[in-house]
Amino acid sequence: MLEIEDLWVSIDGKEVLKGINLAIPQGETHILFGKNGSGKSTLLMAIMGFSRYEVRQGRILFLGRDITQLPTFERARLGLGLSFQRPPTIRGVKTGDILAACAGEKVSHQALAAAYDFLPFLDREVNYGFSGGEIKRSELLQLLAQDPKMVLLDEPESGVDLENLEVVGEIIGRLLQKDRRRHHRDKSGLIITHTGFIMDYINADQGYILLDGHLLCSGNPRDILQDIKKFGYEECSRCRR
Repeated sequence: MLEIEDLWVSIDGKEVLKGINLAIPQGETHILFGKNGSGKSTLLMAIMGFSRYEVRQGRILFLGRDITQLPTFERARLGLGLSFQRPPTIRGVKTGDILAACAGEKVSHQALAAAYDFLPFLDREVNYGFSGGEIKRSELLQLLAQDPKMVLLDEPESGVDLENLEVVGEIIGRLLQKDRRRHHRDKSGLIITHTGFIMDYINADQGYILLDGHLLCSGNPRDILQDIKKFGYEECSRCRR
């Protein structure tokens, strides 16, 4: 579903990603570990096509199509969806209006909100005065309404308490069709995490470490997480050297 070939990305002239190669088949969820500042969010932003993230070399292919030069809105129309780690507050815009715009005629946004105890928030301004868990629920419900083929999640557990984290995990499971057998899923996901807490709620098929802009150590996500807990990211750096 998603292929990244020799991707080099700069921000404001500073090189951040260095030769990233990655492939995510249909129906699979891949998870990317890395310490803060390693380039994880940059990778998602580059996949989504935000203009600040300059692709210096390489290609991004989605469903077999080269999208490297496509604007963000066209990538969204093709089926890419992103949940931000720190989405903005939008004064003067109701959360229900954003949710309805994402849903279009595909699904009732009120029904989605009701399913996850979110109806009281629909008349409130987007993310204004929301807790961390409420912001995450809002972001993920927008993705559910959008119904993307490829789900990009930027640290979905960040700023979320344990009670809300279970709900967040439930929504992500629905987004990624975890109730189906793998060969019956038509959606894929890429989740980035610093702590790995989200893996208590979501199973991933493949894991990687991103360190100093380089993609390292692909393998079983739980094995990789255990190594990180035991040895730390600095051991990954020594191993690479």
